[in-house]
Parts: sequence; C-alpha cells; structure tokens
Amino acid sequence: MNESVNIRELNDLVASKNDFVNLVTRGMDQAIVGQKHLVDSLLIALLSNGHVLLEGVPGLAKTLAIKTLAQVIDAKFSRIQFTPDLLPADVTGTMVYSVQKEQFQIKRGPIFANFVLADEINRAPAKVQSALLEAMQERQVTIGERTFKLDDPFLVMATQNPIEQEGTYPLPEAQVDRFLLKVVIGYPTKDDEKLIIRQNISPRKVEIKPLLKPDEIIDAQKIVEQIYLDEKIERYIVDIVFATRFPGDYELKDLTNIISFGASPRASISLAKAARSYAFLRQRGYVIPEDVRAVCHDVLRHRIGLSYEAEANNITTDEIISEILDKVEVP
Repeated sequence: MNESVNIRELNDLVASKNDFVNLVTRGMDQAIVGQKHLVDSLLIALLSNGHVLLEGVPGLAKTLAIKTLAQVIDAKFSRIQFTPDLLPADVTGTMVYSVQKEQFQIKRGPIFANFVLADEINRAPAKVQSALLEAMQERQVTIGERTFKLDDPFLVMATQNPIEQEGTYPLPEAQVDRFLLKVVIGYPTKDDEKLIIRQNISPRKVEIKPLLKPDEIIDAQKIVEQIYLDEKIERYIVDIVFATRFPGDYELKDLTNIISFGASPRASISLAKAARSYAFLRQRGYVIPEDVRAVCHDVLRHRIGLSYEAEANNITTDEIISEILDKVEVP
C-alpha cells in the first residue's frame, strides 16, 4: 500500500514539472523543424546528466539544436571544431604568462560551459579526445596544478560525419562507452523540408528567448533520480545487457559469431538512467518496460562490438538490438 502511495506522490511530483518539459519543447520548436527524436535525446541526456554522440550527414540542424537548447535554458554554450592539429590545451585551457603581473595566469578553455558542442570529434587525435572525455567523466579540468569543477548542468554533444572517413581518428571503444546515447539522425520528411525552406528564406528571423534557468534543470535532474525503478525492470535491463555478452543463454546462438564483445556494466547504468528520463518526459513517476525499449537502441548502439563476419554481411548493431529485444522476456 505504501508503495502505491509513493508512486502516486512521484506522479504528482513529475506532473508539477510538466511545464518544464513543455517550455523546453516549445522553445526548441521555434528553431528546429521535425527532428523530434534529436530533441528528445538531448532532453534525456540532460535529465540523466549524460552526454550524446550524434551521427548524421551535414545540414541536419545538429549545431542549431544544442545552441537553441542553451538559449532556451539561458545557459553558457561553446563550440569546439575538432581538427587534426587541435591540442588538449585548446579544449581545456592553459597557463599564460602575464608580463604586467610577472606570473602565470590560467586561461580557461571552451570546455568551461554548460553546453559544449564537440563538432566532428573523430577529426582530432586521441590525446584531444581523451582531454574532452576526462572532463565528461570526472566533471573537472586540471590546468597546471589546479583543478576546476565544471558548472552544472554540463552536457557534451559530440558529432561525427558517417560519410567521410578520410583524415579521421575513430573513437576507441572505452571512450565511446562514456557517451550515454549514440543517436543516428536521418533526413527530414518532405513536409518538414518545405517548412525548413520557408523558415530560412523568411526575412523575419526567429529570436530565441530564455524560458528557463539552469537551476530548474538541476531540480528536474533530482526528480528524475527519484523515479521508481522496480526490481523486475532492473532484471529486464540486466537480461538485455547480458544477452549482448552471452547470446547463447537467451536462445540467440546465431548472434554468437556476430558479436565480438558485449555491452559493459556502464550500459546497464545508462539504460536505467535513460529509461527514468524517458518516463519523466512521458509524465510518469515510474519506469515501464516500454521506456527501456524506447531508449535501448540509442544506449546500446555504440556499446556492442561487431565481428568481421557481421561486417562482411552488413549486419548492424541496430539489427542485433532489435533481435535481442524480441527474444528477451518482457516483465
């Protein structure tokens, strides 16, 4: 009986933040046409206190999406263009000698923002990627002998172009694993594209006004942490992740030679966090199996290694995840 009362209280608590979701969505809709999945993914990552790796061809409003989100929330935004000659200090900052003061001073890099766009992350070498990913994981940056905490909320949206692979440095598996979601976005529909044309050739430009404060995001994150996750849902998440490691135990023997390595424990944590955030967006104080299934592809897509056999047969991780979701018993 107490449990049902608590869930009712949680539902009321989530409902009290309903305006928050509507305000963010309304603000984003002013500048972004279509791309609902991209907007939802950014919100899920933000509420889960995670980061997003975004894959899509140029011109799909990736930069515009995170810039608009920062404007709506009245938060600091910075953009880092990753290039082969970029250095870690260009991301985190460095010590600069001041002639007037005759001492070294710290010059903070673009990582010191609430929303960071790491554009074409795979164009920079591993040492630069690791400087960014350390900040993502530890939420702090060390310059010289001093360590600085990064402000909350903190979200990194890294992009990579799936077409051009010349002059790129693929992200190592251990680094990719630190992204909560890997989102693949496609082209807009015909109707959406007509609206995009209309919006961009119009002489009247849309001005995005702040609708929220960063503190409201932090409050929402605290509510998401309270969303009820039943033991059956936990078991369901663990079964899905274990099916990527030991497919034979889940009547998926045909996947044994296709998967070279399964998802890490970080995948289980990410699935639980993302499912909670998805439930919050759907105005529920508890997680249901549909929430887990809704975020599963984005959470696991970059965490499953494909064997040579899979690549030779053009089998994708998305197909593997779909097959696992069909087989694993839903509570």
